[in-house]
Amino acid sequence: MLPHTMILAAEGEAQNPLLPAIYDIIWSIIPFALVLLLFWRVILPRLQTVLDERSSAIEGGIEDAQSAQKEAQEALEKYTKLLADARDEAADIRDEARSQGQQILAEMKQQAQSEADRIAQNAQTQIEAERQAALVSLRKEVGSLALDLAGAVVRDQLGTDKKAKAVVDSMLADLEADEKSPKKSTAKKDTAKKASK
Repeated sequence: MLPHTMILAAEGEAQNPLLPAIYDIIWSIIPFALVLLLFWRVILPRLQTVLDERSSAIEGGIEDAQSAQKEAQEALEKYTKLLADARDEAADIRDEARSQGQQILAEMKQQAQSEADRIAQNAQTQIEAERQAALVSLRKEVGSLALDLAGAVVRDQLGTDKKAKAVVDSMLADLEADEKSPKKSTAKKDTAKKASK
């Protein structure tokens, strides 16, 4: 066996062990070319179609997102403008309400003042009327008392100051008693008038 191995070893020295044989290279190129042709004609176009679809979907999604973002930005600007307008309107309404409130308050103060003036005027008029009535009543009372006193003086025919003083004191006591009981004063007046007659 040794001689046969040596022959093979001698033949192998002539061929490079790193390079395959020519027939192996030819038989390897044919399946590689077929696989390359299959990959080039079938798999690569399908892969390119999937990539194109995915790219268009991504671009469409980006465009949709950009349009949605633009709409959201427009809606935000519109909302901000409406909010600012609402705040301005609320401030205007508040200012108008404040001015109307001040105007109403001024009108109410004016009405209250005029009502107070009217009540004071009515009270003054009533006080003046009652004062006039009291003066008239007092004049009647004084006149009546003067007549009663004159009648008592004539009736007693006073001769001395002591007796006159006693009569005056008696009349004043009668007046005080009359003030305490109005019915009795009317009765005493009637009695005094009858006595003077």
